[in-house]
Amino acid sequence: MILSLSLNNKTLIVKIRGELDHHTAEEIRNEIDHELDNNAVKNILFDFSELSFMDSSGIGVLMGRYKKILQRNGQAGVYQINSQVRRVFEISGLLRILKEFESKEQALENI
Repeated sequence: MILSLSLNNKTLIVKIRGELDHHTAEEIRNEIDHELDNNAVKNILFDFSELSFMDSSGIGVLMGRYKKILQRNGQAGVYQINSQVRRVFEISGLLRILKEFESKEQALENI
């Protein structure tokens, strides 16, 4: 797992390469929370273009960060979900609360 975090205005962009599962969830959660706590972040976008697998621990990471962003009156979104991860999103209902975008550019324009 490789985690990349960047800020674009008040939007935190989180790119995860590899897997988001019970082995990596705590580290990812801690690093994202550190950024949220130490920067003026209002919105969060997850770039899943290189995410190969996600389990229920990943759902927990996304839900927790979504709730933190809601407290800031912000928005949360995701873009470039592959078919395997999309299935987890559909089954869990994540697509009903996280906005889905085709690309980073589209996400930044609309969030």
